[in-house]
Amino acid sequence: MDRLPWILIVALLPSALCAGEIYQWRDGAGRLHFGDKPPAEAQTSILNPQTNIVTRPGALEPEPRIASAPGAGAAPPKPVVMYSTSWCGHCKRARAYFRTQGIPFTELDIERSAKGQRDYARLGGSGVPVILVGTRRLNGFDAAQFQQAYRAR
Repeated sequence: MDRLPWILIVALLPSALCAGEIYQWRDGAGRLHFGDKPPAEAQTSILNPQTNIVTRPGALEPEPRIASAPGAGAAPPKPVVMYSTSWCGHCKRARAYFRTQGIPFTELDIERSAKGQRDYARLGGSGVPVILVGTRRLNGFDAAQFQQAYRAR
């Protein structure tokens, strides 16, 4: 009898049993926290991070384009400004999203641009990307939240 399947099952079982949920919550000062055990008094949400996901190139469907109302009554697009870094994965996703959606944006690298550094400090930035959509501020990048902010009048 081949023992390899049993060895794999025994080896992988502890990691499956140890896998837990990751919670996020904000403290009284508004700071975001993550952990496996939230405080009892905190209102939490459970995160479902996907790690080590492998797909073949072209396997992912492109996100739907943001529809704009045609005609003379269409509102002009809101200015989009992104404070970013060259190494940030979320910044790369946001940059690619803006380009595929045809959304004009201004990008300021907070490590290479003096103006970017000044503006980021003035905004009290503590992570990247910080995205301004008109007067609305988004910390991080989520396509659905961005669409909501971009479409809002």
